[in-house]
Amino acid sequence: MKKAVMVCAWLMDHERTTQAEISREMSMSLSTVNRTVKKLEIMGAVEVSSRSLRVRDREKILMYMASMRDTEKDVVYRTRVNDSVREIERSMPGGVDFTGYTAYKFIFEDVPADYSEVYVYGDELGIEEIKRRFPPAKGPANLFVLKKEMKVNEALVFADLWNLKEWYAKEFTREMHDRILE
Repeated sequence: MKKAVMVCAWLMDHERTTQAEISREMSMSLSTVNRTVKKLEIMGAVEVSSRSLRVRDREKILMYMASMRDTEKDVVYRTRVNDSVREIERSMPGGVDFTGYTAYKFIFEDVPADYSEVYVYGDELGIEEIKRRFPPAKGPANLFVLKKEMKVNEALVFADLWNLKEWYAKEFTREMHDRILE
């Protein structure tokens, strides 16, 4: 996952912070944080002072984050599961974080369209357990596992949805955009 995406996701959850705090909490160098913050400052998304950083335009941060995100690049396992989406979701081991369509459903208790793919984040143990429960199978993949590198929040779910190729992803991103920025 690009570090710029991680910085943006952090900023979406914090109205005021410091670059040092982001660096410490995200375990990345201050110079890496500074590069992203500089870009966001140039576009007017954040305001930087000598001792703090203030979010000015969450929508700009969200859209920048979505454009930087490469969900496909972070997929570490994919397979075909011949169960319903609901059954796949129910069969997930503890410790995984849903993203994409399922995350939207759980966050907002609604979906703007039917969907047939499940996307999750997992750590090493979770990924191994998913492989055990859902072994490799032929056919178009409908279960995608991404490597978990940070806490999953609404902004990251939006960025993931933005980058999914299914036609109904647009319906989810349109609805989620408005709900996040209310």
